[in-house]
Amino acid sequence: MLQEFKKFALRGNVIDLAIGVIIGAAFGKIVTSMVDDVIMPPIGVLLSVSQVSDIQDWALPINAPAEDFKNATSAAWAKEHGIATVSYGRFINNIVTFVIIAFCVFLVVRQVNRLSPPPPPATRECPMCRSMISKKASRCPNCTSEIVPEAA
Repeated sequence: MLQEFKKFALRGNVIDLAIGVIIGAAFGKIVTSMVDDVIMPPIGVLLSVSQVSDIQDWALPINAPAEDFKNATSAAWAKEHGIATVSYGRFINNIVTFVIIAFCVFLVVRQVNRLSPPPPPATRECPMCRSMISKKASRCPNCTSEIVPEAA
């Protein structure tokens, strides 16, 4: 059983997957830091709907008393005082992070697809009538001439 596990763990695909997960986690931290520390603070100041300038701390209090409602729009303050909130600022932050990561993955996949060779054609030309037929065909459907099928 130990030999079987060693064979499984040292296969190329498993190692490639592990490297991809590690690099993906590190990339996710970089993007999260960029969104939290660089992109969202200026947006939070420009769009500030409350006294809270950090967009991640924006919240809508659910059960706050009327006199504490304005203070409770800060998720941190509301949490300290046991007030339930809808943390829509954190949700907006996570959406921006997701969009950036998805766009980066799109760019990587696009480059990989551009560098990979195109798939071989599934058709060939009939030597008699010059129409396109399947590589596996043994007879042309247009001119009915017999043709030797190509090996796949």
